[in-house]
Amino acid sequence: MNNVVSINVGRELKKIENEDLAYQAQILGMDKVQLLEEMVRFQEDRASKGELTLAMMKRGRFLFKALEESAETAELYELTRSYRRHLEHELLAHKQKQSITG
Repeated sequence: MNNVVSINVGRELKKIENEDLAYQAQILGMDKVQLLEEMVRFQEDRASKGELTLAMMKRGRFLFKALEESAETAELYELTRSYRRHLEHELLAHKQKQSITG
């Protein structure tokens, strides 16, 4: 019975996937200033929520990868690379937790 997926869960997963793709496309269309502004919004959102949500982790991974690739200084490159790797670690931990409890 664990292999049965409800239609509602399937729809929700598809919706999340589409939102992720839309955000990724939005990020790819941003210039460097817009990416930095998005980084500030991301950090403000994280601070206001007090924790990283799954959606934030996934979006942040796209954002910080784009920032890493467009970084013009070694400091910005290292900062964005470090934060992206942190988000990837958090995503992996979340997936592992879900597989244990779910």
